[in-house]
Amino acid sequence: MTPHPDSALPNDPASLAAVIAALQGELAEERAARRAAELGLQAKTLEAERLRVQIARLRQERFGRSSERLAGEVEQLELRLDEVLADIAAAGGADDAEDDTASAKAPEEKARRRGRKPLPEGLPRRDIEHLPAAGCTCSACGGALRKVGEDVTEILEYRPGRFEVVRHVRPAFSCRACEAMTQAPMPSLPIERGRPGPGLLAHVLVSKYCDHLPLYRQSEIYARDGLDLPRGLLAGWVGRSAHLVEPMAAFIGRHALAGARVHADDTPMPMLAPGRGSTQAARVWAYLRDDRPFGGCDPPAVFYEFTPDRKGEHPQRRLRDFQGILQADAYAGFNALYERGRVVEAGCWTHARRYFHDELLANGSPLAREAIERMQPLFAIEAEIHGQPPEARLAARQARSAPLMADLHTWLEATLRRISGKSDLAKAIRYTLAQWGALTTVLRDGRACLHNNAAERRMRPLALGRKNYLFAGSLEGGRRAAIIYTLVGTAEMNGWDPQAYLRALLDRIAAHPINRIAELAPWNLRPDTT
Repeated sequence: MTPHPDSALPNDPASLAAVIAALQGELAEERAARRAAELGLQAKTLEAERLRVQIARLRQERFGRSSERLAGEVEQLELRLDEVLADIAAAGGADDAEDDTASAKAPEEKARRRGRKPLPEGLPRRDIEHLPAAGCTCSACGGALRKVGEDVTEILEYRPGRFEVVRHVRPAFSCRACEAMTQAPMPSLPIERGRPGPGLLAHVLVSKYCDHLPLYRQSEIYARDGLDLPRGLLAGWVGRSAHLVEPMAAFIGRHALAGARVHADDTPMPMLAPGRGSTQAARVWAYLRDDRPFGGCDPPAVFYEFTPDRKGEHPQRRLRDFQGILQADAYAGFNALYERGRVVEAGCWTHARRYFHDELLANGSPLAREAIERMQPLFAIEAEIHGQPPEARLAARQARSAPLMADLHTWLEATLRRISGKSDLAKAIRYTLAQWGALTTVLRDGRACLHNNAAERRMRPLALGRKNYLFAGSLEGGRRAAIIYTLVGTAEMNGWDPQAYLRALLDRIAAHPINRIAELAPWNLRPDTT
């Protein structure tokens, strides 16, 4: 609510009444927003309970349905429950970071619980001692300090291949002269008052999004190591971690779209539709910046965005301020961007060649083979000039690629006139000719690429995930996945192991000034500094 110091208040009753009315309006809006958030959280909690009941009921069924269908239904509900629990945690539904997530437990049940379960005694323990900044002297009077006790905070951590307990030991000292107490502050943790260390959070995130292990399966795996980490607790960690690192994903997005050329691609990602028992066709978009093919020195990055459908409004909104070359396929949703004149369309020769390749595999067409053979030298030339400055690339293309493209264009037009217009080969030729202006952008700008393979490569991990976990459990779940994929993909492009980068980022970002977020980008935070 906007503060109003007494000195700024009007003296006349009418003006004062107007100020009071405005303040009352702001208060009412805040209360309405808070109430809406509470209702949303209650709805999520009820949904979590309903999903638990459904899962329990289906697991008890033995007759009447095939086991494969039953297993599929349980799998869908389990994944949906993971996402709902993460939604609850991300919305702040847990008063305690160690709550079995946060929540879908009734208040009276939470009240009955007392404290946290101790970490297993059998885990190796490593002490980190935090001494006062002033050393052995009192910061108040300069007197000598004597140790009078210590506070120990145990954090569950994960190092590749093993769990461990990190004990943060903070000795408390008393000044012999003035009796002032001195103790080092507790270091920042990714989850305030939480027990997981950054390495463990990174491991859970990589297991879920890179290794495609749902949280309920991770919970079962950890149980075999003697660790009681309920899936609800893991979901809370995922929700809060994604919320914590979201500013970095947004920063990467701004960097990716600030380049002179951006690759764009999208892939389907089915999303579970609540209450319908089915999925809807959601979409994941990738916007990739990589200046290395034309000798650029700016760091590469990839930004992912999750949307509930494939409407053109999504890339148009995301790219509304972009100026430069857009390397993409012939998706009609991009057309509005090209009409403004600030975005130059660059086509993908790999897409064009793929249509002929499919025809060759399906029917063994000699004409399709000839089209592929005519295109092949273009790719060979691109491989030779990769990494050269734009001027050198453009000169080589105009001298070597332009004649090949002109001959290909003539051949395509001639071939189209002598084959059936309804054939798949004719469709492949018409696609290539319709895209000719975009496909020949490489002859006018040395920064353009011959193909969009860079973006397509960054879609492969998502395709593998789609195969393993079938779908996104919710809209918010898809957005969380996009955040983590942005960090993981960009880290890999900058030489990081994804788990190592997430660990380094989570270890620092909670206490890091938001106006210095660039310092934690994968191209600035180097692996040898962790």
